[in-house]
Amino acid sequence: MGITELAVLKWVHILAMVYWLGGEWGVFQTSYNIVNRKLPMAERRRHMETAYRIDILARSGILLLFPLGFHMGYFWGVQPFGGIALTISWVFFIAWLILCWSAFIYRETDRGIMLTKIDERIRFVFIPLILICAISSLLGHGPFNAEVGQKWFSVKVLLFSFMLMIGLHLRFVMREWTEMFRILAQGENDEVETRLEKSIRISRYMAYVYWIGISSVAFIGATKPF
Repeated sequence: MGITELAVLKWVHILAMVYWLGGEWGVFQTSYNIVNRKLPMAERRRHMETAYRIDILARSGILLLFPLGFHMGYFWGVQPFGGIALTISWVFFIAWLILCWSAFIYRETDRGIMLTKIDERIRFVFIPLILICAISSLLGHGPFNAEVGQKWFSVKVLLFSFMLMIGLHLRFVMREWTEMFRILAQGENDEVETRLEKSIRISRYMAYVYWIGISSVAFIGATKPF
C-alpha cells in the first residue's frame, strides 16, 4: 500500500501527543527548583529558562493536535469538513503556532508578555467554541457526526477542551513566573516568594488531573470505544 496521507497524519499526531505529555512532566519537575529559595537566583532563573524551553514543545504539540485530529476525522468520516475547511484550519493553527513561538522568543520582554496575552485571548474564544461543538454533536445537532461508533470523536474533542482549560491556567502561571522573577531580580521579596510557591503548589495538583486527562484523550483516540 505504501505510505498514505492518513498514516503520516497519525505519526505526527503521536509525536505531538508525546511532546505534550512529556513536556508537561518536564516543566513539573523543573518547577521544584524554580521555587527553591535555597538556590541562588541565577540558578533558579536557569531552571526557569529550561522550563520555558521544554514547555514550548508541549505548547506546539497541543496546537498541532487539533488540526491533525480534525484532518484525520475527515478521513474517518466522523467530521464532514474537508477541502477548504481543512485548509483554513491548517492556516489558522500554523499562524497560531507562529504567535506561540514568537511569545517564547520574546518571553523576557514586554513584547513577549503582550504576545502571550494575545495567545490567551485566542484560547478564550477557541475553547468555548470546540466545547459547544462537541456537546452539540453528542446531542445529535452536529457539526460533527455522532452516530453509533462515531461518538468517540466528539467525546475526545470534549475532553480536549477541558484539558485546554487546565493548560490555559498553567499558561497564566508561567506568565506570572516572568513577572515575579523581574521583581525578585531587584532583591529578596518574601511576599513574592510566597505568591510564587502558592501558585505553583496549586498548579501541581492540577497537573495530576491534566496528565490523567491527556492519557484519556489518547486512549479514546486509540481505541475509539463509542
